[in-house]
Amino acid sequence: MLTQGQPRPSSARVGKPQGCDSSVNRATEGKNPPLHGIRACVFDAYGTLFDHASAALRCRDALGEKLEELVSLWRTKQLQYTWLRSLQSRHADFWQVTGDALDFALETVGIEDGRLRERLMDLYLTLEPFPDVPEALTRLQAAGLKTAILSNGTHAMLEAAVNSAGLGGLIDAIYSVDAVGIFKPHPNVYRLATTGLGMPADAIAFQSANAWDAYAASAFGMRVVWCNRYRQRPERLPGQPDREIESLTELPQLVGA
Repeated sequence: MLTQGQPRPSSARVGKPQGCDSSVNRATEGKNPPLHGIRACVFDAYGTLFDHASAALRCRDALGEKLEELVSLWRTKQLQYTWLRSLQSRHADFWQVTGDALDFALETVGIEDGRLRERLMDLYLTLEPFPDVPEALTRLQAAGLKTAILSNGTHAMLEAAVNSAGLGGLIDAIYSVDAVGIFKPHPNVYRLATTGLGMPADAIAFQSANAWDAYAASAFGMRVVWCNRYRQRPERLPGQPDREIESLTELPQLVGA
């Protein structure tokens, strides 16, 4: 059972996502009509609920002017390695992939510091939640909607992040790709949520800030709310998000909460 606590204050961010503090509710403006028949809300973790940049930001003192380059490269290589391992059928858990990506990034920016590397990895277990997350989850739960995480992260990584952020009492289930041995966007990953929740795909609203993830979940058959924190361009991929928002503040009214 996950433990509920108080959310920690957010730090300043490199390349702060757009709209994470927005009070604009486009559903009420008619731009995003409500989705009907939603019984559960499933969330991507990294970049959607948790700020993947926050680990490096807490090491600003050691990283200095190399901070932004490291943040960008670490995330880019992390995702690339998940896709490349999936294509090669050489799965390794997300903790290893995250460490491999960090090693590449540190070497690229010219940092050789084992203690800093260990510090960054430890901080990845306690990433900051985005400020819109606790209220959105609270409103969804109060409305009787199931909530879950569906992520590339290992179960241990995800549980650590959830508990550190004080969100344990607001998440009903955690689904990790380790159960199927392949990373997103493979359809078997999205199937974990439908099977685990015992619901058809079209009864689930899937939220991701990663455009490729949102499109893949749509192609699988889920109803998708793309939380476009970073103002990404639409993808040229199968699928089409049902709604696009800038902040999870907009989500509850979209799904009837």
